[in-house]
Amino acid sequence: MDFTTYLKHYPDKDGKFGKYGGAILPPELIPAFEEINEAYQTICKSSQFINELRRIRREFQGRPTPVYHCERLSGKIGSCQIYLKREDLNHTGAHKLNHCMGEGLLAKYMGKKKLIAETGAGQHGVALATAAAFFGLECEIHMGEVDIAKQAPNVKRMEILGAKVVPVTRGLKTLKEAVDSAFEAYAADYKNSIYCIGSVVGPHPFPLMVRDFQMVVGVEAREQFLEMTGFLPDVVCACVGGGSNSAGMFTPFLADPVEIVGVEPLGRGPKLGDHAASLTYGSEGAMHGFNSIMLKDEKGEPAPVYSIASGLDYPSVGPEHAFLHDVGRVKYEAVTDEETMEAFFKLSRYEGIIPAIESAHAVAFAMKKAREMGTGSILVNLSGRGDKDLEYVIEHYGNGNRFFEDEER
Repeated sequence: MDFTTYLKHYPDKDGKFGKYGGAILPPELIPAFEEINEAYQTICKSSQFINELRRIRREFQGRPTPVYHCERLSGKIGSCQIYLKREDLNHTGAHKLNHCMGEGLLAKYMGKKKLIAETGAGQHGVALATAAAFFGLECEIHMGEVDIAKQAPNVKRMEILGAKVVPVTRGLKTLKEAVDSAFEAYAADYKNSIYCIGSVVGPHPFPLMVRDFQMVVGVEAREQFLEMTGFLPDVVCACVGGGSNSAGMFTPFLADPVEIVGVEPLGRGPKLGDHAASLTYGSEGAMHGFNSIMLKDEKGEPAPVYSIASGLDYPSVGPEHAFLHDVGRVKYEAVTDEETMEAFFKLSRYEGIIPAIESAHAVAFAMKKAREMGTGSILVNLSGRGDKDLEYVIEHYGNGNRFFEDEER
């Protein structure tokens, strides 16, 4: 497959990546999504829109974010060098603002008055509330009760920014249910609102739009790494839940001779209900308006999932990831909660960088891969910072000293 022309062909005009993607919608919502698609296709090639988005990224978001060499962490492991794309330094503390500002600008162009979205870890909710405040729009964020309890600091941020946070009490009270609730709210008010999906999931054109807005991460990282080292990394990796940060990181490297790895949450282990590793253990299925690979229960419905990271506990994955998995261009691996928390504490203690638990999954894989490789370089998308996770981590893991016991002997 020729990846030099990949962006011209995927997705196709129907929003399909091979057999994945598309727009599976109730009849009353088809015109609404067609309106969004037409508006996006109009402005995505507009120099006025592009230049305004670039100005926002530069003056408001603080882009470009840097690439950082983890010299101490790398030295503790061996000779293979680990680098981070520091999306934790993007305004609001994660990659999410990259597409939220784009979606907010699109909403203004379309004359919408309200932004509606779901959130898991809260970073998408904070980013969208920030975009709403910036553009002078109303904002409504749907969030599962379990995640509200785990991510209290982000809930407070959303409310301070003026968003209405809607607790979701059905089912497992996490990300899937929050998507269901937000979708219903949008269906009831789509003439005045726009549903700003928080990942590369959902009906077309959202997997396309979110990927395009997030590609700034990979474009910057590729240029920065070449400038820093004179060569491309041997491995590029990022965590995968729905898959927005990874899609943005991976796409600019698809035509390069580099290994690309998406890192899924294995959680407590491979038993159904103990993880959210959709590509590792799932099969083809449709939910939330698109066809992809998903984890299913015995009835073929979306299965209960679990992850220590609220932003990764989703039973499916973006259709582009399913496609890249099938064609073999991107590998998908899974790491456990225990491996993730070891990486969380070691990056914090050796580099002074406290990562989001979501991002710590990718760091955990990079640490394992560095030991296997012995030499070379790995570029990790550090998709967010861990401020939101501190209360949860301290309650369940304390100061993390047990992860350093072997070194103290």
